[in-house]
Amino acid sequence: MPNNMTFKTITPGLTNTTQAPPQRPSDFNTARGEPRLVVKWAQHLDEVRQAQRLRHDVFATEMGATLHTPLAGHDVDDFDAHCEHLLVLDGAQSQVIGTYRLLTPTAARRMGRLYSEQEFTFQGIDPHRDRMVELGRSCVHPDHRHGGVIMALWGALAQFMQTNQLQTMLGCASIPMWHNGMVSLSHAQGVWQNINPLQRVQGPEQATPLLPLPLTDSSLEPGFVSAIEMPALIKGYLRLGAKVMGPPAWDPDFNTADLPMFMNWADLHPRYAKHFSHA
Repeated sequence: MPNNMTFKTITPGLTNTTQAPPQRPSDFNTARGEPRLVVKWAQHLDEVRQAQRLRHDVFATEMGATLHTPLAGHDVDDFDAHCEHLLVLDGAQSQVIGTYRLLTPTAARRMGRLYSEQEFTFQGIDPHRDRMVELGRSCVHPDHRHGGVIMALWGALAQFMQTNQLQTMLGCASIPMWHNGMVSLSHAQGVWQNINPLQRVQGPEQATPLLPLPLTDSSLEPGFVSAIEMPALIKGYLRLGAKVMGPPAWDPDFNTADLPMFMNWADLHPRYAKHFSHA
């Protein structure tokens, strides 16, 4: 989900989350169950550049996204300078193989908006903004999509939320629409139809897409819909306890349909709460 804003130099160090400087949990020497993985927060521009190169490889090279970036071979936008960048490295080769970026409450106020507000109009989130983190640009190297990397990222996110007494997370989860060399809407439509009503936000936290994905429910056969496989990241979010805030937006640059996701940390599934508390 790129934009055309001017890139600003990334300042090393953690941006403020609330009035007092937030605390990063200590970097992991290893990720739980994965002795070759190292989880850390980017401390300087070189480390952020590694994350941006991975993002470019996944989004542009693999998924065919059109990136409006000022730096060739990197996925760069103006939010990067204000975000915290979480990295997973292959400990043997010191290569970044997974990443998330986090926009903290104070950084969001400084930006004047959330990244997701380029795609959605949100209702009911204002009471959460002072304790809400926006997640984005999640990606994992194709050779390491075995579950360990994303669990390592989530463990570090859990510690960040707990350490800084943050309460909610918001972000977009993407459904790839690039199939056999062309954009196809049917897979994304099927994923949306497969979202259980209980997995959709029932409270005031709703989202309306600015560019809605064309949804023609009657055009898809029931057998086709039932055979649709939910993207792993969306499935994981739902298992954690996240909810879908509304129908997907269409991002033609990234060739994705983006689902708005919202999670109250108090709703974290007990299984994962126990796991992350020992990570």
